[in-house]
Amino acid sequence: MWSIANRYNTTVAILKELNNLNTNLLQVGQVLKLPGGGTTSDNQSGNTYTVQSGDSLWSIANRYNTTVAILKELNNLNTNLLQVGQVLKLPGGGTTSDNQSGNTYTVQSGDSLWSIANRYNTTVAILKELNNLNTNILQIGQVLKLPGGGTTSDTQSGNTYIVQRGDSLWSIARKYDTTVSELQKLNNLTTTTLLIGQVLTVPIN
Repeated sequence: MWSIANRYNTTVAILKELNNLNTNLLQVGQVLKLPGGGTTSDNQSGNTYTVQSGDSLWSIANRYNTTVAILKELNNLNTNLLQVGQVLKLPGGGTTSDNQSGNTYTVQSGDSLWSIANRYNTTVAILKELNNLNTNILQIGQVLKLPGGGTTSDTQSGNTYIVQRGDSLWSIARKYDTTVSELQKLNNLTTTTLLIGQVLTVPIN
């Protein structure tokens, strides 16, 4: 609440009154009314960035095509430690590329090199070579180079489907008006177990 109040030149008391809040606790994704009728803009608005859970100076610097040293200088930081909700100044009002823009990909919770390689029709070996990685471990917010500026197909495009958290063969079969056995046959599956990020062939609707 304090960081939002500071960002919008208001006070915690005014924010609480406007939004009928009796606590300072906030939820991720909660929409707050602002003085003057505005609503809070997203994490990447203007030339500031609000630190989220899992962020590091390294991941933010990569996202905005800058360096840790520049971020520390801009924000008068003498440590790499960040606090959730901390507002950082960004150089030149830069904007973040979204997860799938250009030929880079920003690692999300649940991602693995295998799932990203499958999504972009490449291999783990190629991703590791492109990004000078000597391990399969990824960090949330890490920006990976992709081969040839490839773009991801979204989860429902074409005749493929990328498995999301909470999916099952049964729920995907229902979504595409097919059966579990047909999906297993199309994808040479001998089990109903799915992995997040796994690419499935689905019947074209």
